[in-house]
Amino acid sequence: MKRIDIPIEGMHCASCASAIERRLQKEPGVNIGTVNFATQTATVAYDEAVTNLPQLMAAVRDAGYEVSLLTTSFPVEGITCSACVARVEKALLRTNGIVSASVNFATRVATVRYLAGVVTPPDMHQVVRDAGYDVMLTTQPETVGEPADAVDFQRQRNERELQALRRDLWIAGSLGVVVMLVSHLELFGITTFPAHATAWLLLLLSSIVQFGPGWRFYVGAWKGLKHFSADMNTLIALGTSAAWLYSAMAVLLPHWFLSRTMSADHTAGSILHLLYFDTSVVIIALILLGRYFEARARNRTSDAIRKLMGLQAKTARVLRDGQLIDLPIAQLYPGDLVVVRPGEKVPVDGEVTEGRSTVDESMLTGESLPVPKGHGDTVIGATLNRTGSFTFCVQRVGKDTMLAQIIRLVEQAQGGKAPIQRLADRVSGIFVPVVLLIALLTLLAWGLFVPDAYLLAHQQTRMVAALLHFVAVLIIACPCALGLATPTAIMVGTGRAAEMGILIKGGEVLERAHALTTVVFDKTGTITHGAPLVVGIFSVANDDDVLLRIAASAERGSEHPLGEAIVREAQSRGLTLAAADEFSALPGLGIGATVEGQRLFLGSDRFLQERGIDLSALTEQGHAYALAGSTPLYVVADDAPLGVIAVADTIRANAPEAVRRLKRLGLTTVMLTGDHRQVANAMAVQAGVDRVIAEVLPQHKAEEIQRLQHDGAVVAMVGDGINDAPALAQADIGIAVGSGTDVALEASDITLIGDDLTGVVVGIDLSRRTLATIRQNLFWAFIYNVLGIPVAAGVLAPLGISLTPVFAALAMAFSSVFVVSNSLRLRGYRPPEA
Repeated sequence: MKRIDIPIEGMHCASCASAIERRLQKEPGVNIGTVNFATQTATVAYDEAVTNLPQLMAAVRDAGYEVSLLTTSFPVEGITCSACVARVEKALLRTNGIVSASVNFATRVATVRYLAGVVTPPDMHQVVRDAGYDVMLTTQPETVGEPADAVDFQRQRNERELQALRRDLWIAGSLGVVVMLVSHLELFGITTFPAHATAWLLLLLSSIVQFGPGWRFYVGAWKGLKHFSADMNTLIALGTSAAWLYSAMAVLLPHWFLSRTMSADHTAGSILHLLYFDTSVVIIALILLGRYFEARARNRTSDAIRKLMGLQAKTARVLRDGQLIDLPIAQLYPGDLVVVRPGEKVPVDGEVTEGRSTVDESMLTGESLPVPKGHGDTVIGATLNRTGSFTFCVQRVGKDTMLAQIIRLVEQAQGGKAPIQRLADRVSGIFVPVVLLIALLTLLAWGLFVPDAYLLAHQQTRMVAALLHFVAVLIIACPCALGLATPTAIMVGTGRAAEMGILIKGGEVLERAHALTTVVFDKTGTITHGAPLVVGIFSVANDDDVLLRIAASAERGSEHPLGEAIVREAQSRGLTLAAADEFSALPGLGIGATVEGQRLFLGSDRFLQERGIDLSALTEQGHAYALAGSTPLYVVADDAPLGVIAVADTIRANAPEAVRRLKRLGLTTVMLTGDHRQVANAMAVQAGVDRVIAEVLPQHKAEEIQRLQHDGAVVAMVGDGINDAPALAQADIGIAVGSGTDVALEASDITLIGDDLTGVVVGIDLSRRTLATIRQNLFWAFIYNVLGIPVAAGVLAPLGISLTPVFAALAMAFSSVFVVSNSLRLRGYRPPEA
């Protein structure tokens, strides 16, 4: 099953998104087809054996919308014949996101049309190289009329939209002011202009607005009509056309209209009182104003992605053939040696081979203090070198870098839908037809049943009263607010989290996080640093070095942090380790090995007692170590106890603060560990957790999470994302501590790029705040329509409360801007204090 994000042009409201969604889901082989109105993107999972990208694009066009494509050109080296051309073209066309590819044999230039965000020019260059050819560029790849990356593409697309809206708004606004003034000249005491000439001038000016800036609404309505659907464009086109057409007919047939008014003493000049050109023009101007502010605000919701993309360095100083040359990062390969000087950005991910420095990683991890780097340390692309120079070997480039993975995860989170949005989607799907029905009923009711006394009191004809309420109902009904309520909040919330070094996978995670009651921490490597030290040695023979040497010799084959601590301590003392044979390990219990002819066992008291070994000579000292917060490892040779080694892992400095903050959020904290209960209890006291579950084998951690869930808890599990993967997957929310490892941890729902546990608090609290914002948005969007439509229909007219079409347009514009602005408040989110 392939997944692809398709950028779409021409969507104006949630109904547009629903129409595209329904059309895509009709395609054979499409498993998931969701359309995000806020990001203007369709996310499709489909079976390549059944359908393909061109068919999906055709489905979008068939729904009346356009797919946004980019075009890029680059030189291909090594082409010698037409067979080479065919080979390169086939390789490119097999790449996900490439729509068309052609190679000019004469110029050796490949021209590719592709989907922004799915594939990039550097990806294409690698495809060409994998096909056996090369791309020799000295600068960044050039594109034809469009930028090379998805973020620039999105920015330019938004800018084009804003420019078009600004142009139309300026035309509609300026002419609207003129139409308003001319329509009400008598208010200024001006009565010298001929009425019919004034009427024709109003017809001309309003027609320019109606079929100039207002033409976009007709285009959108026609697209929906062709597919037997209606959207916001339909309502606006109908409403403004009704007001304009009524007024135009009054200008063209003035005597017929005058003869049907309520008063019998009309003069020729009275025709001006029958014209509502100002209503039509001002509605269009106000709607365009609302869309302009909405587009500007919506554009800000993707600032986080742009900031992340802006972190990346453009060039790198590469050591090749003994010379330092500056190259675009698109031309870096794994294995290249790159030199980074003070004040420069690290271009891509790699490992330091020479030199020392400190690197500011706060832009990715949220860690404010610079991190020391030396030989063998990992450096991350887009981080800032501070004090020294160093050389590193490139390990990951392009879409494999940590920054690219972060951006991809954030984009996926922002493009997803929360379950809470399903209600809004269902409402939006039937909203416009219902509004049309209400508007028609309003027209009939006011045209047939309104008392003459009411019309006389308001100096309106029956036709005018019916028309004004009909138009008001059409205009005030705005499904845009419903469509924007959820995705804008998710975009801003997940984007803000990413800026703080926290990756939240999407809307479903936000909803589950809201219900959390319990947070379970793995101990080793999560609450503790995961790098324990030997803090005590007790030898039966009173020879600590002999005991340590034998134990370290046995542990040389172990990858457990406790065993590594023993080996490091022996090496630091300069002890010579012996060879170990027949090594075996039982995870969470201990190890066995043969050293210098002796069969050694080293591990927990339970591990050794199950083998029938008497540890009474070591029990008192082992318990003392455990009470002090250390882990006692008992050493036995040929079933005879030799001693006990105490190993302690220190609590992370931020762990107690994180636990305190979680408690302030009303959450229960639990520590889950395979360690001895006494050790675990001592650690729990230092960390401040509420409960300890100790002596749990790694394979049983998921069962403990399941037991908590069975007791009614909604559980978040915090671990390193590797050894704890089953428990992370079992938990309602899995939170993985990245600590510089691969951030794309499939088992986790929230990933902390750094190792600061206060990120757990931020991730949960920000999830709650985001969901609260979504609920606020949906509440106001629903209330707005529930209250606004009846008022526009005239239900409260007997009480003297009514809504003119112009105020309806103003209210409609305000609703969408309000929802987006409410979501943007999350950009200023600050973590809760301890």
